[in-house]
Amino acid sequence: MKYVVGARGSQLSVAQTNLVIEELKKAHPDAEFEIKTITTKGDTDSRPLFTIDQKGIFEKEIDRAVAQKEVDFAVHSLKDVPSELDENLVLACIPKRETVNDVFISQDGSSLDSIKSGSVIGTSSLRRAVQVSRKRPDVAVKPIRGNIETRIKKASGENYDAIVLAKAGITRLGVDVKYTELSTDDFSPSPGQGAIAIVSRADDSDTIEMLKKIEDSDSRLEIEAERALSDFVDSGCRFPVGAYAKSNGSEMTLTVTAFSVDGKQSLHVIKTGDKNNPKSLGKLAGEELRQKGVNDLALNWREKVEEWNKT
Repeated sequence: MKYVVGARGSQLSVAQTNLVIEELKKAHPDAEFEIKTITTKGDTDSRPLFTIDQKGIFEKEIDRAVAQKEVDFAVHSLKDVPSELDENLVLACIPKRETVNDVFISQDGSSLDSIKSGSVIGTSSLRRAVQVSRKRPDVAVKPIRGNIETRIKKASGENYDAIVLAKAGITRLGVDVKYTELSTDDFSPSPGQGAIAIVSRADDSDTIEMLKKIEDSDSRLEIEAERALSDFVDSGCRFPVGAYAKSNGSEMTLTVTAFSVDGKQSLHVIKTGDKNNPKSLGKLAGEELRQKGVNDLALNWREKVEEWNKT
């Protein structure tokens, strides 16, 4: 059986698609796979990600190809996948999740704690930007675009002294670069960070059964908790909410942090419950955030993004 796999053409997307294919071949030695690269809106729009008022900018065109049977399934970074898919599509598989931490990469090997005052730190994420500013209010944070290797090169140039990005991308690409791993206590990750999502047609039971062979059950449950939270809180690129669910035996702990536009205020929620009821856990965390006033923080962020769009 031959399967056509949809993916973005970026180095990271192709690398993680190949990792998925390697695992599928272990479970299905006779299967063949062909990667079809597809350009998305996120690949062609050079604006900072948080100023683009559209969800799914890195996956919409690829999932359309799945729905129209141009490809059999699609491989995405899960944090790029909206919480609601088209009704004829399904999140068929979540392989074992990579580490969720962010990392700090600098020109001179400095850590975030030791880098000199006034340094310019690049990031594509509002969440990372505000957490950098909270930790080091004496540095400047600027938006940065480009693939991982491009961003790493920019960290050695004139415009940036350092960058912050996800460790999972570096690991999957096998990039040889020195970095400092950032604690999830100080840098709460994006919901879904470190995870891969495989999307297929909901009625393609044979493909779904094939993909399920490489699913990691704990990763699936953790992601479901984080995505349930996202259903209650607008935690896309435009509003910085960090969330991290971790299974421990029969329980799961979901830790969530939301920030004000200036980083001076934060809301922190920790919920522990039955790991086999992850959506309930995410809903409870979202409801507590609302009770604590997260909607007021969201309003301030939307106003700030509108200001940035006008400049």
